Amino acid sequence: QVELVESGGGLVQAGGSLRLSCAASGFLFSSYGMGWFRQAPGKEREFVATIDWSGGRTYYADSVKGRFTISRDRAKSTAYLQMNALKPEDTAVYYCARGRSSSSYSSQSQYNYWGQGTQVTVSS
Repeated sequence: QVELVESGGGLVQAGGSLRLSCAASGFLFSSYGMGWFRQAPGKEREFVATIDWSGGRTYYADSVKGRFTISRDRAKSTAYLQMNALKPEDTAVYYCARGRSSSSYSSQSQYNYWGQGTQVTVSS
């Protein structure tokens, strides 16, 4: 069955960096778009970044543009989210998701499988 397992979260000071990983299994990884979302305490889950099947098309939320980079490794069936210049407002549980198709989408409705999430905490 489809499984997505995030890792790499933790506690970091403002201005620091983290790289999140999403290990995928149970499907042909190279055929699907992938996305990262996050949910802060008391807030709704929001879009962060997405990448299409080839890795050639990416899209970011305005709040992370220029600081975060989404990528994927076909050989490892893993998606990544490199997060630089972290801010306290980036504190959230980060979720990896698999798209319904090969494209990249910002809407949560276009994703049908989700990981369990990994906590990212940025201290000021």
